[in-house]
Amino acid sequence: MYEQRWHKSRYSAGAENCVEVREHAAGADIRDTQNRDAGHLGVPSAEWAAFLVAVKSAEL
Repeated sequence: MYEQRWHKSRYSAGAENCVEVREHAAGADIRDTQNRDAGHLGVPSAEWAAFLVAVKSAEL
């Protein structure tokens, strides 16, 4: 159901300066591909879902 590994958007193609996401039951973790060792930002599931809705509806 959830992606257990880090992944980039398919729209990123071969880009090296983007973010990666790891989704899980509690929400999602987000990190910078150029600074993976700096850690990640955890986002609760409600906020992650709202973000995805906004992106898909072109609000962002």
